[in-house]
Amino acid sequence: MKRFAREDVEIPPGFATRDYCLRPLTIHDVVKDYDAVMSSRQRLQGLFGPHDPWPADDLSLEQDLIDLAWHQGEFQRRRSFAYTVMRPDESQCLGCVYVEPSSREGCDAQLFFWVRDSESHTGLEAALERDLESWLSREWWFDRVAWPGRRISWADWFELPEA
Repeated sequence: MKRFAREDVEIPPGFATRDYCLRPLTIHDVVKDYDAVMSSRQRLQGLFGPHDPWPADDLSLEQDLIDLAWHQGEFQRRRSFAYTVMRPDESQCLGCVYVEPSSREGCDAQLFFWVRDSESHTGLEAALERDLESWLSREWWFDRVAWPGRRISWADWFELPEA
């Protein structure tokens, strides 16, 4: 797979608000990430498509570590970018954000994100979506970002020609 970002483009490191910080996801986040994923697994199934089984009910900590290592490697190779959403004091993972090359024509990138179940009633998801939209327009080079499963239905997304 080719690089998603040219070498001369600076990849945004993330940002912080009073409620959370967004920074690159690494293998060092595995325990907190695993807790967030497994406590929210039913809500997360289908995040990357209507039939996507991630995360499996029997996802192990070791498998999550492998997933995080893959995300970290993809970030280093500039192929896709995974960020963790942490409490400001880094005590708990609140979710994740994924910025990827678009799999469909007409979009520069596709974005997925989630927040853990325990935050579903706090307004974090809506705040994160607003903050992500601003961050994407302010710090990334994209003209058009797709939000499959959120701002475009999966049915409409799959109708678009493949990139």
